[in-house]
Amino acid sequence: MSSTSTHPSAARRIRKAPKRRVPDMVGRARRITGTTLIVLGAVLLLGSGGAKLAHVPQVVAQMSGLGFSGEKLTFVAILELLSALLFLIPATRSAGLLLVSSFLGGAIAIHLQHGETIFPPSVVLTLLWLGAWLRHPVIL
Repeated sequence: MSSTSTHPSAARRIRKAPKRRVPDMVGRARRITGTTLIVLGAVLLLGSGGAKLAHVPQVVAQMSGLGFSGEKLTFVAILELLSALLFLIPATRSAGLLLVSSFLGGAIAIHLQHGETIFPPSVVLTLLWLGAWLRHPVIL
């Protein structure tokens, strides 16, 4: 046996220096930014749905011009609120994102059909998708 070989029990006694943990600032910043965008987009949808449900005169006038009044307006408001709430809950976020995307896609189509700007629903949809991607990159 040579003097350079080590006994197995001696190898177990040699301790390696513990690895220094470096905080994952990129991951943390990404999660915070994603959560912020998710909450911001959902608050916009909840406010919009609440205004429709409360029959705010300006909102009623605008939605009537697009062909949504009375029960249709209430139905649209409930759909908007439900999709926003599902999107806010982490366990139902995927279904909520699907519903929000469908809802805002319909809003974009209606705006296009009536010659109005598609900027507001497009911005909200982009915020929600970006937030979901930042917060859950593996899922998307």
